[in-house]
Amino acid sequence: MAKPVSALLSCTLLSVALTSALPPPSVAQPVGIPTIGAAGGAELTPSLERTLGNAIMEQGRRDPTYIADPSILQYLSEVGQRLARYAPDTLQQDINVFAVRDASINAFALPGGYIGIHSGLIINAQSEAELASVIAHEIAHVSQRHVARGMTQSAQSGHIMMAALAGALLAALSGSGDLAMGVATFGQAAAVDRQLGFSRQAENEADRVGLQMLERAGYDPSGMSAMFKRLMDVSRLNEGPSNVYASTHPLSVQRMSDIDNRINRSASANYRQDPEFWYVRAALRVIQARGGMALQNATQALNSEAATKQGAEQSAAWYGLAYAAWQRNDYAAANEALSKARAQGHKSPTIEALAITIAQAQGQFDAAADMARKAWQAWPQHQGIALSYVQLMTQQGDDQQAVTFLRERIKQWPDVPRFQQLLAQSLERLGQPIESRKVMADYYVLVGALPTAVEQLQQARTRSTDFYEQSQLDVKIRSLRERLESERLLLERFRS
Repeated sequence: MAKPVSALLSCTLLSVALTSALPPPSVAQPVGIPTIGAAGGAELTPSLERTLGNAIMEQGRRDPTYIADPSILQYLSEVGQRLARYAPDTLQQDINVFAVRDASINAFALPGGYIGIHSGLIINAQSEAELASVIAHEIAHVSQRHVARGMTQSAQSGHIMMAALAGALLAALSGSGDLAMGVATFGQAAAVDRQLGFSRQAENEADRVGLQMLERAGYDPSGMSAMFKRLMDVSRLNEGPSNVYASTHPLSVQRMSDIDNRINRSASANYRQDPEFWYVRAALRVIQARGGMALQNATQALNSEAATKQGAEQSAAWYGLAYAAWQRNDYAAANEALSKARAQGHKSPTIEALAITIAQAQGQFDAAADMARKAWQAWPQHQGIALSYVQLMTQQGDDQQAVTFLRERIKQWPDVPRFQQLLAQSLERLGQPIESRKVMADYYVLVGALPTAVEQLQQARTRSTDFYEQSQLDVKIRSLRERLESERLLLERFRS
């Protein structure tokens, strides 16, 4: 559920450094990439790149604009991972795509394979292929090391940028500083992406590589041309910050022509079109609006689509109206809209996940648990349903069943931190504090908070009286400390 937006965190060390080092946005010029081609010579190693990305995400997940809806997160992550399977061999990072609540049409790549998509871009996309084309383009920037190179250019602002990040991270790794005081929030991270600016050569390379990924992943390649033309049209009509993407990735007529010329014109009736795109888009329309006139406009748009569209698009519009009704605690209207969403003949796990949440909100725990069990049997790959199911188990006091279920889900999705966190909480309630802290250490490793992970393992060791368990914990603590030291040495290179 979306939370109210508050002001972004006050200026951090990074933003201060950038402000002093860079020209105002109105006069900033695109930064050229030193070398396009072999990525082996980039200063910023993949390991350090991931360290920086993890640190930004650790803070960024607390940003009120971060969208934590599990159905949205899973959908975007799966699109990114599907495209990444067809990326060049130069891609050395796992790709993680997430959404940020912001009406501007924008997307940005962070160090370490993290890609942020503004809700405004998804809402303006008219097909899954259009959204996938932007994600593919951003993955191409990652695979070709454009972000890494841009952040470490000695002739420009790169070293000041890296010095700011390195100083903040070093303080945090040593336990003597607050990471939030030195690492960018998403809004500031997007500003870094904007200030880096990519050269025309880099943009053309990202177009070419991204288009190859798009085609090989089974998406309609014309989606890239359609999306970029749409962005150009919006840019011409709104000469302000509303189309940030067009200013950070200049969309020249020549680029559009190059994209059109590269598209494989062979017709295919089997392009990938996941109906979940429409449900995610509908939910984001409501999340982005928040309230007031914006929400009224969003509801009006959804009502129009419910009346004029067909199939999955129509079902998704009703789902969006149910989502809006749920957020204003109008459960009767929400359930009525969900019934209409189902009536279109499209079965969606996203619909059922919301239905379970609404039943929980009404205090109908037995009914919700039954719905969750049946939904999980039907969609055993849906994280939102899994999370609802396990939360209902714990609400009904069945932590033992929750532990069994969560251990299986962690095997299924080893990189989703929320399952580790819930498992640790259930273990604590079951009177297993040592095991709980070991699992919480795994959680903190996943979210990039290595010092806190060490603290959890130390607490577990202090509580243990078993020699063999203590020895195993000592090995884990030593391994994490060695990793922290390795990252400290990497960061020291950029401190000055």
